[in-house]
Amino acid sequence: MKLHPLSALLVLALASGSAWADEDISKVNGRITAQAGQQYGGLSTVNGGITIQDNATTGDAETVNGGISVGNSARTGGLSTVNGQISVGQKGVISGGIETVNGSVFVDRGSQVKGGVETVNGSIGLVGASLDEGIETVNGDITVGVGSHVVGGIEVKKPNFNLSFKPSRKPRIIIGPDAVVEGALVFEREVNLYVHRSAKIGTVTGATAQMFDTDVAPADK
Repeated sequence: MKLHPLSALLVLALASGSAWADEDISKVNGRITAQAGQQYGGLSTVNGGITIQDNATTGDAETVNGGISVGNSARTGGLSTVNGQISVGQKGVISGGIETVNGSVFVDRGSQVKGGVETVNGSIGLVGASLDEGIETVNGDITVGVGSHVVGGIEVKKPNFNLSFKPSRKPRIIIGPDAVVEGALVFEREVNLYVHRSAKIGTVTGATAQMFDTDVAPADK
């Protein structure tokens, strides 16, 4: 069958799009957007944010100066930035870890992170999410929110002032209603630790848990 020229061009375009779907995208300056429902390889930029829209599939996403936003039901590799926040929507799958230096991390309901979450100066928040390889921070607050499940424990490390310039403060660690932390909770510095009575946690070293049964943890004293 002989194709009309326009039909032939359409077939060629579709074939090319399929062939390029898994290619990496790399920039020095500028934002990267992974379009909804599309498939990509790795995403990397230096000065710019990365947006991964709903139902997109990507490899690792990395930037230096910029945030990373992952939409609902997206599937990605590991996520990392130096100066920027990372947010993951609902029902996503992150096949690696999540890392920031100066930026917060938030993972929403139904999402699964198959690695760990690590920050230096950024807060970490989970709501109804699961995490396979633990949480680590130096100066960040941690909230393992309602219904979340963390395997691998929690570690708050002693500050290294060659890397962290924030003034000394006690990180606020909250294990919320019906949350589960499998593994040890190890604190190398002073923290305020609040654990809901319905939560389940491993052994605690370096802090004393303050139990609560309200919807919100008490204020720091």
